[in-house]
Amino acid sequence: MKSLVTGCAGFIGSNLVDRLLSEGHDVVGVDCFTDYYARSLKESNLKSALSHENFTFVDGDIIDHCNLLGGAHWVFHQAAQAGVRASWGDSFKIYTDNNILATQRLLEACRDAGIKKFVYASSSSIYGDVSTLPMKEDMSPRPISPYGVSKLAGEHLCYLYWKNFGVPVVSLRYFTVYGPRQRPDMAFHRFVRAVMDGGEISIYGDGNQTRDFTYVSDIVSANILAAESDAKGEVYNLGGGSRISVNQIIKVIETLTGKKADVQYAGEQKGDVRDTYADISKAQADLGYAPEVGIEEGLRRFIELISK
Repeated sequence: MKSLVTGCAGFIGSNLVDRLLSEGHDVVGVDCFTDYYARSLKESNLKSALSHENFTFVDGDIIDHCNLLGGAHWVFHQAAQAGVRASWGDSFKIYTDNNILATQRLLEACRDAGIKKFVYASSSSIYGDVSTLPMKEDMSPRPISPYGVSKLAGEHLCYLYWKNFGVPVVSLRYFTVYGPRQRPDMAFHRFVRAVMDGGEISIYGDGNQTRDFTYVSDIVSANILAAESDAKGEVYNLGGGSRISVNQIIKVIETLTGKKADVQYAGEQKGDVRDTYADISKAQADLGYAPEVGIEEGLRRFIELISK
């Protein structure tokens, strides 16, 4: 079995690569090392994979390397420009290039490649602020950030390439993923580092906003389940069943570390939604998805990793 993973040096992509290799796959990984965070961190994510005989790494933009599809059974499209708050203004071109154009070019290359499944990494950001929770796949998406718009555009591209050309796509809407190799700008990474080092935590808003947090190993499992499934042209929520407020998260971190957090509150940020909560019943029924790592266990693992 041969798999192509775009964004293979990133947080989720590198964890997925390691799982695929451990299960006997031949894996081709592509990453262009955008400067959203340090290249050295991404390179360290690939340390294990690069020593594996069944891994081939390509340093470059997927737009220029769609010919790598030859013989691939599964395509996992994890590559994207991340960040809700950074997606405004002139920066939006980066998002249109990396999140929309790259997705279209890859799907175009898949039209006649004979792949068995194209798994697209989408985001809960496509929902925006909803009046009713939990969020369900049949709700009308109304993203409130340019990033969310770019991820929704990717979903639409996936659907039209399935509808018109039979590309076997599945889109997975990730809900606030955390765990090993998490980007340094992400909340859990910043919070845990600050508490452990005696630094200050800045929270945007009043801290009562809630998120459905999902451990990265559950997301990786869901990607493989989606690839193995018969589902085509479908969209699935992937949450962790751990909806909790930011203020409550700080308390959990304090309990697990035995240290007090220095919390400072700042103004709300444009594009941030108030609450997220995934209805995962469709993924459970169709894919057999069942998140295994709860928030306290996931944070305990993450804190242990950072403490090393």
